[in-house]
Amino acid sequence: MKARTATLETDRPAEQRHVAGVALRLVTALLLAIMFALVKLLSTRGVNIVETLFYRQCGSALCAVGAVAAGPGFKSLHSKRVGAHVGRMALGVSAMGLNFAATIMLPLAEATVIGFSVPIFSTVLAAMVLGEPTGKWRWGAVAAGFLGVLLIVQPGTGEVPLMGASVALVAALLTASVTIVIRRLGATERATTTVFWFAASSLVPLGAMMIWFARPHDPTTWAILGVMALAGGLAQLTLTGALRLAPVALVMPMDYTSLIWALLFGMWLFGEMPTPWIWVGAPIIIMSGLTIVWREQRLARRAALSAGTASPN
Repeated sequence: MKARTATLETDRPAEQRHVAGVALRLVTALLLAIMFALVKLLSTRGVNIVETLFYRQCGSALCAVGAVAAGPGFKSLHSKRVGAHVGRMALGVSAMGLNFAATIMLPLAEATVIGFSVPIFSTVLAAMVLGEPTGKWRWGAVAAGFLGVLLIVQPGTGEVPLMGASVALVAALLTASVTIVIRRLGATERATTTVFWFAASSLVPLGAMMIWFARPHDPTTWAILGVMALAGGLAQLTLTGALRLAPVALVMPMDYTSLIWALLFGMWLFGEMPTPWIWVGAPIIIMSGLTIVWREQRLARRAALSAGTASPN
């Protein structure tokens, strides 16, 4: 995804190195922008979405195996929450497929900006599903964020394909749903365990679908597929690494640099020029997302202070 911004809980506290954490998150934004640009490029070379998903997950699985081997070891992959992992996989693959479809149907910049609405949907779902308290600040940010999306899409004008925008919004909703599932898994599962089982389990249905969807390709297309898969797999690792080294509130704003890359790749590879309204809607969506993150972190600090005050000496 558009990455693009599902938050993985870390397995245990790590030494806080804020500069390194920010740097890794910037690398994550670049890697995801490369992945989505190559997904769009591959579609012009006859590669279908099922193939793209399968090879992307192959790359992710290889990177996850390396991370597990270098970190907690393969014994850490044992889990009693098989059903939760299967549900996370189904949601994750569906969200990724729709994100890829939106990338193909829309200009890269517009698809990227609509993807920034994930924190907005996450707030709504957290209130509805998890029962998390949501005050006027976050509801105001949610309303502003949806206004920003409407400004970009401009329904009825035809400037942005309505079908593509609809697919992008559903993709953002499903991606936000994944964050809710990951929050629940994070209570008992390591981040590396969740990442591994998502990648590995997704290869079962995708591999079965490849019987009908696999196609022969020229060497250049295979090379692009390899780079796309590697970029996606490495982005998963750098994302997790960034969250281990620095707080979410510090590193998450770096995600918005992916818009710069989307604009550059869109113009360079596809000759895309963003619509004028993106310059109005994008700042609104970005500010709404940052407001939500800021508010969540502030409430978390307040809760931690209250718990510390209430605990016995």
